[in-house]
Amino acid sequence: MTILTPRKYSYLLVASILSYALIGCSQTADSQQVQKAPSSPSSALGNVELHTHQLANELFARYRGNRNARYAVVGFVPVDTLQYDGNQQHPLMLLGHQLEQGLMTEAARRGYTTQEFKISNDIMINTTSDRVLTRDVEKLPGLEAIDFYITGTLVYQQEGAVVNARIIDARNKEVVAAATRFFPAELFWQREQMTSRNGKLYRTSPEL
Repeated sequence: MTILTPRKYSYLLVASILSYALIGCSQTADSQQVQKAPSSPSSALGNVELHTHQLANELFARYRGNRNARYAVVGFVPVDTLQYDGNQQHPLMLLGHQLEQGLMTEAARRGYTTQEFKISNDIMINTTSDRVLTRDVEKLPGLEAIDFYITGTLVYQQEGAVVNARIIDARNKEVVAAATRFFPAELFWQREQMTSRNGKLYRTSPEL
């Protein structure tokens, strides 16, 4: 039989309080670590934006251009034809347009002044929409002086497209910055066994 003296009782009481305090601190720390842990990115949302952001990081990594200069972001085109083909059946057929819009955003975020050269003098209103962007040359104002172009080419492959981006000095045509990144085909369309595009049936799985 163990007899607890007042002194031993006090020691046990203090030890118990310290033990509960340490457990509480440990749980709080674990809770904070759980709260601070970054959530995993969605596999279906924002992948195109992520690849565009990473391409812009490489493009602007060593570029120390004048932020007061004016930049025009021009559409990215296939390297073999240098023009957009509306009949192209590749899953990334719209990637060139997306890159133009995405890199305009990325350049502006980094403090560069970008020119929207497809904006008209007037607001165009019809029964279904109102807009100021147009490709009608007659409705466009004279192009202001541009100091640099941001553009590039696309090399389509079976599993995606290689994007070659560059910043070009408009005065002497020198490439002052360049970057290359692979964009997988699943960025726009998820991989399917069979799919229909523009009225034509395409097989994407060799097992069918």
